[in-house]
Amino acid sequence: MTRTSRLGTTVTHLGLIVWAVGSVLPMVYMLSASFQPTEDIYAGISLWPGRWTFDNYRESWQGADFGVYLGNSVLYTTVTTAAVLVFGAGAAYAFARLRFPGRELIYTALLVFLFLPIPGVFIPLYTVLVSLNLADTRIGYVLPLINASLPVAVFIMRRFFEQLPEEIDDAARMDGAGPVTIFWRIAVPLARPALATVAILTVLNSWNEFVLALIVFSDESLMPLQVGLQTFQGTYFAQYGLMMAALTVSTVPVVIVYLLFQRNIIKGITAGAVKG
Repeated sequence: MTRTSRLGTTVTHLGLIVWAVGSVLPMVYMLSASFQPTEDIYAGISLWPGRWTFDNYRESWQGADFGVYLGNSVLYTTVTTAAVLVFGAGAAYAFARLRFPGRELIYTALLVFLFLPIPGVFIPLYTVLVSLNLADTRIGYVLPLINASLPVAVFIMRRFFEQLPEEIDDAARMDGAGPVTIFWRIAVPLARPALATVAILTVLNSWNEFVLALIVFSDESLMPLQVGLQTFQGTYFAQYGLMMAALTVSTVPVVIVYLLFQRNIIKGITAGAVKG
């Protein structure tokens, strides 16, 4: 490695370290402030609480509909993830293994949804939901979430199914297994890494969704956590300890999921880059 290359590598690493520290510090402060009394937060920035308290979490849970918002987010995320896994796996297997007229055309049309500008569909979407009496309902929120996640799920899982040796299917057919049996008993268990990748990506996207919920819901009792936080912040705008506790509850679970399963996420994102 030449001197110029070493210098470039060093500068790149230093830049990445600075970027990483700058990204992590706000989260560390948020977590620290959530355990500090509000008066200590006003006294100055500290990454380690001088006085520890859990009152912020208790009061944020009791003083607003925070538990309702959290429960809604868990419900929406769970239903969306389960539906995406079931329908996405079935569609991906059909595109990868079955032969039928228009297969590639339908698959290409499905992938077009990956490139649609999301803000451009909000007004038509809301118009459709109103016409179907689904506005301000749970199903009217979950269905678009599922639809938004399905193209990515099908894309990722189709690549995994295509990489499975076809000899496995042939052997199963010789034993009398049909397409459904091969799918559930053989393909799905072998595709668990792809299913895990899709599940993680869907959880992250569903949990962090904000704009769609803001458009669909007017009833606060149906709102997910991300939208509920806006109401919470408007009510407790000067009580930073309560705000930081609420933000921590909404953020830390997603960060933990990402840190634990980041290899699966990266593998899923790059799954379509090469085909084995």
